Amino acid sequence: MSDEIRVPILGESIVDATIATWLKREGDAVHQGETLAELETDKVNVEVNAEQDGVIHKILKREGETVQVGEVIAFLGQEAQVSGKGSSNGAIATAPAPQSEEIKRTISQPLTAAGESQRPPSPLARRIAAEHNVDISQVRGSSPHGRVTKEDVMSYLEESSSQDVPATTAVAPQTTPAARPQAAQPVLPPAQPAADASRREERVRMSRRRQTIAQRLVEAQHTAAMLTTFNEIDMSAVMDVRSRRKDAFKERHNVSLGFMSFFTKAVVGALKAFPRLNAEIQGNEMVLKHYYDIGIAVGAEEGLVVPVVRDADRKSFAAIEREIGDLAKRARTNTLSLAELQGGTFTITNGGTFGSMLSTPILNGPQVGILGMHKIEQRPVAIDGQVVIRPMMYVALSYDHRIVDGSEAVRFLVKVKELVEDPEALLLEG
Repeated sequence: MSDEIRVPILGESIVDATIATWLKREGDAVHQGETLAELETDKVNVEVNAEQDGVIHKILKREGETVQVGEVIAFLGQEAQVSGKGSSNGAIATAPAPQSEEIKRTISQPLTAAGESQRPPSPLARRIAAEHNVDISQVRGSSPHGRVTKEDVMSYLEESSSQDVPATTAVAPQTTPAARPQAAQPVLPPAQPAADASRREERVRMSRRRQTIAQRLVEAQHTAAMLTTFNEIDMSAVMDVRSRRKDAFKERHNVSLGFMSFFTKAVVGALKAFPRLNAEIQGNEMVLKHYYDIGIAVGAEEGLVVPVVRDADRKSFAAIEREIGDLAKRARTNTLSLAELQGGTFTITNGGTFGSMLSTPILNGPQVGILGMHKIEQRPVAIDGQVVIRPMMYVALSYDHRIVDGSEAVRFLVKVKELVEDPEALLLEG
């Protein structure tokens, strides 16, 4: 008698997933609670764990296949069922799909190449390593936890390629006239010279999250009347406050005082003044939200994610900085829960951390507004008839013109500018 291994409940409104990685093979012994496979959903990865001790009897769904919640993906039996002991019917034929020995070894090896206290290699890293016959235990992880990522494997391949170019140059075999009639085989193209080794191509399956991001970005452009307005902010006052207060703030709250708390507070103040930026469209109605759950865009390995700071209007600067830091850290280690990624009312994205001077952010539907921050640059500006050098930041507001008028969007951005340039006003807004 075999027990069914089913796709677990994945979260609110999520009905299917993609099998990213099988960590066990048919015939492998497993213990209760041990992870058998990793599933990719639109937002986070979900582990499938064994509910009891046993042996993987048969795997029904392979890596890359889409599966539904509750669907049977494998059978877990006892060792006797797999080996045929104690059964009159003999062994059950459960041969797995053909795989190279390297792929088998990579999938089944313990996921502790970087150390027991560190996270295992990402599914995409393991897949690329298997495809290129790379022993992933030889790849050094560059992330804070030592986790091996796709970029680490690609760097390892590039280094290996640069070292092995002379050895991989193909030499055409010498043939005699008498031997030519026997060569009734497809003619292979001539070997490429060693200089073309850098012109290699690679085909990598898009992760479930990457596919979803692509789909939603296109949907946002097709379903919303999206428009962007710009302004610039003099960051002198905020930088002065940070300079004077950062040490005392860090000592008292055990967290650094950054720019995001100022902008989060400024956004909340502007949303209170212009509530249609904190809304969404449902049919022929506008749903105006009188709570402020601010999404903070974070770049992660598999793509951008937007964890949400709940009730930002009720939180202090220190609480906001602490929560943003925690959410960003767990976003990069793929340990966020689905609940932490759902239900934001407005989004802030900071391209300045990557050096962006100016951009037009895309709406994070069904939200109708997103604020883009950018790099701070020392620029000459005219103040009271004098040209002075000030630390300036361009900001961009993309909005859904279906319910937000242009003048409203412009005044919203001006309000953000005024609040950031006068940090004391943030206390009054709160």
